[in-house]
Amino acid sequence: MAIHAKPKEDKLSLWIKNLIEKRGFNKAIVALANKLVRIAWVIVAKNESYRTT
Repeated sequence: MAIHAKPKEDKLSLWIKNLIEKRGFNKAIVALANKLVRIAWVIVAKNESYRTT
């Protein structure tokens, strides 16, 4: 993800780049996985579409 996030300026990419700098790569990847699972759970539980706002 870090390689793919470098050229991007969207909210999620900026978040992960900042987290890698502060906490390190491994902790950032675990945090990203957690965040993505929580997003997926809300989409499934509430039967909603993903919004990138």
